Amino acid sequence: MVDLGGQPSGTSLGSQGPDQGFAFRLARSFVGRLRPGAGERIPDVVAGCVGVALKRAALFGRAPIAADLEVAFDLFGFLEDPPTGDRLVERRRLFAEASHHHHYSEVRRIVDLVPDGDLRPDAATDAADRAS
Repeated sequence: MVDLGGQPSGTSLGSQGPDQGFAFRLARSFVGRLRPGAGERIPDVVAGCVGVALKRAALFGRAPIAADLEVAFDLFGFLEDPPTGDRLVERRRLFAEASHHHHYSEVRRIVDLVPDGDLRPDAATDAADRAS
């Protein structure tokens, strides 16, 4: 048996968490709640937000749960009415083709836009307090 030294590490490799594929199954339960704007595709939204949900799960050292998806979809505004104007154009550009298997770097860019602190359990409460 050959020991290859475990998981690779380095730039843009992230932190591997357990049972990552389960996040896609969990994401299916959100599809009916998602509010994409004109020109945004559900598969791209799911691919980009699953990456963010996996980052959150890995930060806590566990498999993904529904709350991770809720946070990810909410951070980008997919659980409310879609933005308009420049905000929609920017979000559409960010998530465009994220579901395509050749677009790993696009998903990484989405994930890397979200600071670890925004993925804490109390981050949503903190954001609401700052807004009021």
